[in-house]
Amino acid sequence: MTHIISDNSRFSRWERYYFIFESWLNLLGGITIFLLVMLAVINALGRWLFNQPVIGYVDWVEQAMAVFAFLGLAYCQRQGGHIRMDIVLSLLKGRALWIIECISTLFMLVITAALVYGTYLHFYRAFSHGDSSMDIGLPIWPAKLIVPLALLLLVVRLLLQLWGYGRAFMRNDPHPAGVPMVEDHAAQAQREAAALDEE
Repeated sequence: MTHIISDNSRFSRWERYYFIFESWLNLLGGITIFLLVMLAVINALGRWLFNQPVIGYVDWVEQAMAVFAFLGLAYCQRQGGHIRMDIVLSLLKGRALWIIECISTLFMLVITAALVYGTYLHFYRAFSHGDSSMDIGLPIWPAKLIVPLALLLLVVRLLLQLWGYGRAFMRNDPHPAGVPMVEDHAAQAQREAAALDEE
């Protein structure tokens, strides 16, 4: 489990503003899932009651999958929700921790930038060839455009985190702002006990 510290620095303000934007996109992904559940209910009821399913149901689901699968990437990164080696990182302190975080963030940044390029080419190919879905002929380039845009947003988040970890390394800051901080086991246990007491 991770937590984020905020302060009054310019970096922390920018990071919080960007998080608001990420949160709205994450909410859009959640709303998309809700709408897909409603569409599935309508499709099942239409098939069962009237023998008339939603026309192009699979095509609409395929288009919507890109929205909820990718728009939350940057939000998840900010929350420290992607797979991390917290067991190893929890043993490190100070500059050693921040340099490892910088290296891993830089590595992820390079990979994500390459993915932005590759997925953009994939979108451009679909756009230029006029690719469409199999059933009702929906153009598929809008869904393919979401992927490089979402990855580009992740690139911005990684740049912000690289800046934050770099600041922490330069200042040898034990509690830096704007980056996911791994909670130790005692803090996790205390937080979970407090949540149980509230129930």
